Amino acid sequence: MEASEAEASTQSDRKEDGAPSGRGEDGPQTKKASLKRTRNTKAKKTKKPRVSRTFQPGYTVHEGEDMLFVISSSTSQYNYSAWVPKKKGRRKKAAAGGKLKGTQVKTKKAVRAKPKLENKPVTKEEEVVDLFVPQRKSDHRWGQSLPEELLINIFKMVVDQDGAVPFLCRVGRVCRLWNVAASSPVLWHRVTVGHCWVAPGRNQLPQTEMKVKDTLTWLAEHRFSQLRDFSLCHWKKNVDFTLETVSQFCPHLRSVKLSHCHGVTAKGFTSLGLHSRSLQSLNLQYSEFNVIGLLDYLEDHGSQIKQILFTHGLKNDRLLTAITRGCCPDLELLEVNTELDSKDCELPVCIQALQISCPKLKTFRMLNVRPRHKAMRTGTDLPSGFPLLEELCIATTHYSYMRDKDLLDILFDSPKLRVLDLRGCLRITPAGLAMLPCLELECLFWGQYFSRHLSTSPVRGLHMVTQKWSQTLRQLDIANHPFPEEDLELAMSHLAQATEADRLHSLNLSGTKITPQALRSVIGQATALDYLNLSSCRYLPRGAKRIYRGQEDVRQLLNKLV
Repeated sequence: MEASEAEASTQSDRKEDGAPSGRGEDGPQTKKASLKRTRNTKAKKTKKPRVSRTFQPGYTVHEGEDMLFVISSSTSQYNYSAWVPKKKGRRKKAAAGGKLKGTQVKTKKAVRAKPKLENKPVTKEEEVVDLFVPQRKSDHRWGQSLPEELLINIFKMVVDQDGAVPFLCRVGRVCRLWNVAASSPVLWHRVTVGHCWVAPGRNQLPQTEMKVKDTLTWLAEHRFSQLRDFSLCHWKKNVDFTLETVSQFCPHLRSVKLSHCHGVTAKGFTSLGLHSRSLQSLNLQYSEFNVIGLLDYLEDHGSQIKQILFTHGLKNDRLLTAITRGCCPDLELLEVNTELDSKDCELPVCIQALQISCPKLKTFRMLNVRPRHKAMRTGTDLPSGFPLLEELCIATTHYSYMRDKDLLDILFDSPKLRVLDLRGCLRITPAGLAMLPCLELECLFWGQYFSRHLSTSPVRGLHMVTQKWSQTLRQLDIANHPFPEEDLELAMSHLAQATEADRLHSLNLSGTKITPQALRSVIGQATALDYLNLSSCRYLPRGAKRIYRGQEDVRQLLNKLV
């Protein structure tokens, strides 16, 4: 090795001096010594053969009595996803001139051949497990072999839950049979059309707007022949066009609801007056409409209207004034509401004038509205009250000024009252409720739910309320009332003495001073009680202060209190 290195160094020196490396002038030179190094032959490492792992599915199939359960394995998702560090190997030296070494050979990856499928007979278990692959040619046509009446009944269940649009429009494109069933007029009695989504800050394209109009016109001509109730939600444009189209092709229209809609002018109400002779209900809550156009419609066709619902506002209050003047003599439902976060919720109303102009009123709701009594002009007829009234709701989130006398002025001639909602009315006393002429009250909602207006002064007399309606009450809500323990115990004893044990269904005692002894008496007798609210009741043991739903849950509480 040292000699060869020396010869190599001398030859390199000759090349630097310019002497030729072949034959010289003095004669031939000795043969050049081999510059290649001798390599020691080493035994090559034998590579381990690759072991092919069979893929294991991440689920198992278990056969039950009437169904198959596909259960995922808990560890299958981690079997092959663990991170494995790379093995540290020697860096390969690059050959001179960018060429590969003579011994380096590219190896091709071995490709495993796919196993050949044998035509084996399919067992019954495999046939049951493979549920998602049709086994016969006629299996995918099961929907076309159903009777039309059965399809209509199935579609009707979906329509009652989710609405006719867009469900019936989609299933009508499946096949001819489904199209015939989806076009049945029985399924199109109630329709709700929502808005077409548009990106915020952008207007609807003219082509899209034209498609919406064409679609609505086609539905009105071919599907709305037996339409009864129509609702339009969150439409900012083309509301008048929709009212004109629907009223023109729907002679049996009875109810129109416009929720959060804008741009309703007198043109739309005029079209309703010309074509919809059977219209009885108008719901305009949270919508902007032309009040003058609506008033003109009520002056001409108010005698056929039985239900009116609108939102309190500076302009909309003129509608209530027109109703008290007698434009809707057959009105049965009147509802006035407002936004929960609205500051101006005072509504001036003359109850006596309303009693004279609407003697057939059955439902009167003023939701989150603080009614302000307006005096009636002298020389008019004495009011006859609301003899047919069944529901009165004056619930509010603000402070209410209604007293016992104001409540009696509304209900002094309402013996058929069934539902009374006084949530938020802090000035109403148990003595005032006991003076009401209604003897068959079923639902009394009298809870206080807003901490800034809660009353802390003790109030007595709840036993008078429960004693008067113990035989008829189905739902009672007295949440957060500061009744003393003795009064609550006496009131619950009156409820427990009801002749019908399955009468009371809901009882809300949240935030009261109810005791386990008083609670035990009413729970033991009210066998139909399926809702009981005992949250924030300080006099109950720990673990019992919660909401109970279901008769079995209430029974378990009774066992704990014994």
